[in-house]
Parts: sequence; structure tokens; C-alpha cells
Amino acid sequence: MSESTGFTESAESAESTESTESTGLTDLTAVRLLDGYRRGEFGPVAVTRAALERAEAVQPAVNAFVRLFAEEALERAAASEERWRRGEPRGLLDGVPVTVKDILLLRGAPTLRGSRAVDPAGRWDEDAPSVARLREHGAVFLGKTTTPEFGWKGVTDSPLSGVTRNPHDPARTAGGSSGGAAAAVALGAGPLALGTDGGGSVRIPAAFCGIFALKPTYGRVPLYPASAFGTLAHVGPMTRDAADAALLMDVIGGPDSRDWSALAPAPGSFREGLDGGVRGLRVAYSPSLGGQVAVEPEVAAAVRRTVERLAALGAYVEETDPDLTDPVDAFHTLWFAGAARVVQHLTRERRELLDPGLREICGEGARRSALDYLAAVDVRMDLGRRMGLFHDTHDLLVTPALPRTAFEAGVEVPKGSGHRRWTGWTPFTYPFNLTQQPAASVPVGTDAAGLPIGVQLVGARHADALVLRAAHALYGSGAAEAVRPPGITPAGS
Repeated sequence: MSESTGFTESAESAESTESTESTGLTDLTAVRLLDGYRRGEFGPVAVTRAALERAEAVQPAVNAFVRLFAEEALERAAASEERWRRGEPRGLLDGVPVTVKDILLLRGAPTLRGSRAVDPAGRWDEDAPSVARLREHGAVFLGKTTTPEFGWKGVTDSPLSGVTRNPHDPARTAGGSSGGAAAAVALGAGPLALGTDGGGSVRIPAAFCGIFALKPTYGRVPLYPASAFGTLAHVGPMTRDAADAALLMDVIGGPDSRDWSALAPAPGSFREGLDGGVRGLRVAYSPSLGGQVAVEPEVAAAVRRTVERLAALGAYVEETDPDLTDPVDAFHTLWFAGAARVVQHLTRERRELLDPGLREICGEGARRSALDYLAAVDVRMDLGRRMGLFHDTHDLLVTPALPRTAFEAGVEVPKGSGHRRWTGWTPFTYPFNLTQQPAASVPVGTDAAGLPIGVQLVGARHADALVLRAAHALYGSGAAEAVRPPGITPAGS
């Protein structure tokens, strides 16, 4: 695979960026791009070139990418453009630029997972299932996005690729672990991104960067190789809105024989019924999980306004809390043991290359016994039982995605917070990795500093389509909208 690993923008590139972006191509959703291809308004080559130029332009400020595939992307775009010219597009995403988190295999490119301990001289001859589906549907791969080492924490920095920064304020974090993916989508470097989520890793950066993300029901999007974090790990779409996410789910949501835990095909398209609205849905609104979480006032107010909008759209809203006590100890046992398993094969010399925080949790994980692990599984199963009963009487649970907006970049926890690990400031996300439920982060405005705020929509297991439908209703009502960073101009303005 042809790669561009240097991100210094030339004067010629800067001039091209200005002329191309004046058309607004980098600000269009995938649905809108495909409509433009059908109508002949523009083609995949111009769109791909604009996205690549945007990626080059924003890379120095935010560090969203570990590599770009400029030459191959333009070749794929040219082939797509010829198919559209003949009226024979391939699949659902022909010619749409996408990015792939550098946790997922992409044939022909090293997948270094944010680690200096991974040897780049591998075979790299296989796609992950979700990447393979994108390739089959004609998507154009722009590049691989940044991740913390092995995706271990809720912010994105690593010894290999440095710190990824927030598009709205580069002094702040983009969140993680899919922080590069979120920053890329927010800044117009491709409308679609693949992320992974083991404890909030698509929802956290989506909330901090002002985009949409869905953690699907476990197994809905196949994963291979299997994650060392086991059945906590999900693959999910990161997009500007729910309609794009539904489109992407129709591509990546099918089974793959390499994942023994993958679900059977979805009963229908995720785009079908997207316009069904929320009238009659039973919505539980939990502003702080029963007082367990201190939420910043501006975040709390934005979430409450969103719930009021759901009620205005016809949902039956009740302020109530699920029967949920903080499962952080059980999560830590499973998460730390997974981290220890990730690095188990490394030599002592290789382990010295790891992020110090990762080395620390690996040590903790290695000290926990099989009985500790099984006790954590018991906690997880009971939590799943309680949430299953909760959803017998409530179709959706609404919470803040995070209790705060983005904090300073380059640290695992906010300074002065007293938190020891990233789970201290993500109490709304990781419980639903334990229960394997679908959960989305929806952008619902900003705080006084212009930093995005996300609301979380949680459905019962297998209710992915319902979560997408409710999120789409919020976009349609104006309650939700991708939060454009400074310098991003809305299309058509």
C-alpha cells in the first residue's frame, strides 16, 4: 500500500486546499456525497483529494493520523469515479472516504496499535472484518487514525505517535481511545470513521469532539483478531450524524466467519425506519445515575434540554435511575487482565517501551487470579440481568455521555480531579460495555467555552436500530447537530 507518512503541507497543497474546500466537499455527510455522485454534481476524485488535503492541513494542530494513503486513495477514487460514470457503483459506499483506527487490520499497512513494541515489519496481508466490508463496498481508505497504546485508556496519546488534540481547542484532549477518528470526522478529513470501544472509546471522543458515535450491541460488528479485552470490545461507526452511522452499520454489521461470537445478520437495513420518530417510546432519564456522579452544570442543562425535546416529540419521559451500582472494580479486573494479556508475549526489553500507565495496569492485571476474574464476570452477569429487567419497562435510557467537557491534553485524568484512572471521569460509558448494550453519544451543543457536550442514548441489547432512530429524531428536530470546530464552514453558506 502506498503511504504518505510526512504531514508537512506544501504551498501548492495549501493553495489547493483553499480552492477545493470552497466547494464545501469536506463538510458533506456520506449520504450527501453519495447523492452528489448519483446526480453528477461532483465525483469521488475531487472529494478524496479535498479530504486528503484537509487531513494534511489539520494534522500539525491535532495529530489525528499515524499515516495517510494518498496515492492509493486517489487510485481507488478514480476507479470509483469510472464506475459511477458507467452507472455501476459498487455497494453502498462507493467512493466515500473513510478512516480506520490503528487498532484494526488494514491490508497492506502496518497496524502498530500506538505501540513501539509492535514490529512494523509484519505481513499485514489481512483486513479486519469491518475493513473488509468497507473494501467490498468501494469505500476509499484515507488513512489510519491515532490511538493510545493498545487502546488502553480514555484519552489518545502514546509513546509512538504522541498526543492527539481536540479540534475545538488544541490545548485539550480529543478523548479516546478513538480520539484520532473523532478529530478526523469533526475536521472534515473523511465523513466516516471506524473506531473501537471497550469502555467508551467511541463515545468519549465523540462527546469531546462534537460528533456522533455508536457502540453497537456486542457481536453486531464482527471483530478479528479477537480482542485481548474479550467481550468488552466493540467496533463502531463514528460519523457526523445518525443517518451516516445507519448507512455504515448496513455495511459493517454483517457476520464474518472469523468471529465465532458474531451475531446473525440484522433483520433489516438500519436505514429502514430511521424516520420513525420517538412518539410513544418509554424514555428513562437518569441525570446522574442516582446521584452517583457529579455532573458539570452546563452538561446537565444540555442533557435536560435534550430530554425535554424528546418529550416534545412524543416520547413518554420519566426521570428514574436503573438499578445500577458502580461496577468499576469488576470492570478494572476484566480490563487490567486484558491489558496484561496484550503484553504477555513481550520481552522485558520490549515492555520497557510501553506507556508507563499501561505497564502499571498490566502489573495489576497479572496479579489478579482466575477467581477474581470469575467474580468480576458474576458482577457483569448480574448487571446485565438488572438492565434487562429495566428495559422491560423502558425503551431507552438517557444520560450524559460524560459528566464534563474536554480537559487538558496529555494527561489520563483531569488535573486536580483526584481520579486515579480514566474510569474515574467516564462513569456513564463503561457499564454498558459490561452489559453489551448499544449506546450512542449524540452532540447536543456546547458549554460557554465552545466545547462540545454529548448525550448518551442506551437501548436494550439488539435494539441498535431503535437507538439510531431516536438519535436521528434529535437531529431532525435540531436538538442534535455536529459541532463544527473553528474554521469549519457549513456547506452552502
